[in-house]
Amino acid sequence: MGIVYLIPSLLHEDGLEAMPAYLLTAIKDCQVFFTENDRTARRYLKQLSKEIVIDDYEWYPVTKDNVDTNTFRQKLIAGKNIGIISEAGCPGVADPGQQLVTIAQQLNAVIKPLVGPNSILLALMASGMNGQQFQFVGYLPIDNQQRNKTIKELEAESQIKNCTQIFIETPYRNNQLTEGLLKNCKATTQLCIAVDITAKTEWIKTKTIEQWQKEKPDIHKRPAIFLLLAS
Repeated sequence: MGIVYLIPSLLHEDGLEAMPAYLLTAIKDCQVFFTENDRTARRYLKQLSKEIVIDDYEWYPVTKDNVDTNTFRQKLIAGKNIGIISEAGCPGVADPGQQLVTIAQQLNAVIKPLVGPNSILLALMASGMNGQQFQFVGYLPIDNQQRNKTIKELEAESQIKNCTQIFIETPYRNNQLTEGLLKNCKATTQLCIAVDITAKTEWIKTKTIEQWQKEKPDIHKRPAIFLLLAS
């Protein structure tokens, strides 16, 4: 039975210094890679080390709509060490690679999650919000009416449970989500917006809704994490 390495990837193209050196040891121990984006994964490995020969590995896609579970199972049973690489951040967290990890667990394979940048935890660490009780809810609904309803529900739950709510949005819809938060949340609710994590342009700011209303950010097409804590 092979080993499954969960290999973190860059959150931003200039965030290479956030990647630990020991990733190279795991990468060199792999024979097969399942990647969310083949092109960026190959470029990422070459960034880590120019000595890596990309064509020495077998490459298979793992996306929301294309998860080759049969090939994964066959390669793992055959004793191949497999690396899983997400498009950004940690495999298995808000990521289709989770389906492959489920199979590896069922096969009782050794799974090695490797340390690397995770935007959800980095944003929470820097937010000043409740790190004892929090939940990541992924993407909010696209429909405006449904999204506004969800925002109000998350805020109410946060107040009742003293829970930090963490969510994300497709970068080109960031400003619409921000606008929805500023219109639907109470003035005293805290909102943290974390932008371009690990990049040179990174900023992470926590303010009340009332304060954000006076200084609306323009984060169109910039990777961002949103955190909400109601009091």
